[in-house]
Amino acid sequence: MLFNSPEFAIFFPIVTLLYFLTPHRLRWLTLLLASCVFYAVFIPVYLLVLFGMIIVDYVAGLVIERSTGPRRRAMLTVSLVANVGVLAVFKYYNFFVTEIGDAGARFGLTGSLPLLRMALPIGLSFHTFQAMAYTIEVYRGRWRAERHLGIYALYVMFYPQLVAGPIERPQHLLPQFRERHAFDPPRVAMGLKLMAWGLFKKVVIADRVALIVNATYPRAHEVSGPAMMVATFFFAWQIYCDFSGYSDLAIGAAEVMGFQLTRNFRQPYLSRSTREFWTRWHISLSTWFRDYVYISLGGRRAGRGRWLAALLLTFLLSGFWHGANWTFLAWGGLNGLFLIVGSLTSDWRAAVRHACRLDHWPWVEATFQRAITFTLISLSWIFFRSDRVGDALYTIGHLFTRTGLGVSELGVTPGQFALSCAGVFALIAIDALEPSGDPRVWIADRPVYVRWACYYAIIVLTISVGVFTRSRFIYFQF
Repeated sequence: MLFNSPEFAIFFPIVTLLYFLTPHRLRWLTLLLASCVFYAVFIPVYLLVLFGMIIVDYVAGLVIERSTGPRRRAMLTVSLVANVGVLAVFKYYNFFVTEIGDAGARFGLTGSLPLLRMALPIGLSFHTFQAMAYTIEVYRGRWRAERHLGIYALYVMFYPQLVAGPIERPQHLLPQFRERHAFDPPRVAMGLKLMAWGLFKKVVIADRVALIVNATYPRAHEVSGPAMMVATFFFAWQIYCDFSGYSDLAIGAAEVMGFQLTRNFRQPYLSRSTREFWTRWHISLSTWFRDYVYISLGGRRAGRGRWLAALLLTFLLSGFWHGANWTFLAWGGLNGLFLIVGSLTSDWRAAVRHACRLDHWPWVEATFQRAITFTLISLSWIFFRSDRVGDALYTIGHLFTRTGLGVSELGVTPGQFALSCAGVFALIAIDALEPSGDPRVWIADRPVYVRWACYYAIIVLTISVGVFTRSRFIYFQF
């Protein structure tokens, strides 16, 4: 079920009402059943896959807590292999079979394994990572195994963040299912405001600039370099508004019922380095890889060579997590290289800034650093958006060729282009005005007539300018 669909507009108030009307001891069941309905709208049979993994990890958690030594490690291994195995079958099997078959064909080898003709379960990478976080935390002794099977199932299936996060840790989410959440009008209002803002970012900004991106990228070999620059600029904002819009909707829906989910974005395009960017973008996934992969590989505790290798490997795995395509590996590897080069040249860059006296003009220095960081991140998005590495390399190599640019090249009318620009630059202004990145904070400090003008503007613009085409959120494919 899509958050930007009429079905969700009916589903959400009904489930919320039932949640508050249900006795506290049975609220977990109300939410679990609602989550099953929410997920079954996509492909009902995949509920069986989800239930199977829930049973495996639930039992694994209990056994890990009660065991010591080899048996404890063995049970963690069973849990991790089961989760990664499901990902491997549904998400990566066809990729590896195809690549191995193509490699064999180059050497005259014939025959290959059959491809699996089945759809990828929605949000598979998200709920498997959340399940793995649970068993790892139990293994490390940071959290006790959950005894209540239904509540553990709800931890994995909680519908607001089931299909695209935020990826929660057991310490943060599980205790909340046992808390009493009263109907609190101010909290409900805050949650609804965040949902409205998330929907605005999705349908008014992300889906509108997507008209340009989707019309331009498939024609990368035909359009001018400036047209691809514009499309790349807009894709950076499309993916940000699409994913952060989903996160706002998820966090807001949970907040209405009294649950607090992890914040997933903190104005990432205001970052002054790629390192800072990755502390602000998809925070729940970045911290997951940091805690369970990067640190496990040694992190900064290892020697310089191992540390740099751990950093690069972490980003390569992060790229591959996003999809079974060489473009995602290239995207992850490129971002890893950005961090490595940035770390190795930090002293040199500081000296250059001092020599140029940029450090005497902080706002100029900050603006310059943000522009460079945004440019580097946008270049990496070219790999993320392209279907093949060759297409991405062609696009990068031809950004400064065929310099003429007409709006018609972008596949939209001048009016549609103006609306896209207005939406993006309005968001940039909002991020610049509110340090917290939460427009509700800025609006709350304004006079009542300004507050209500903002509320009405968001509602009217969402209805009148929004693109309501039932487009899926980009991260649903992961």
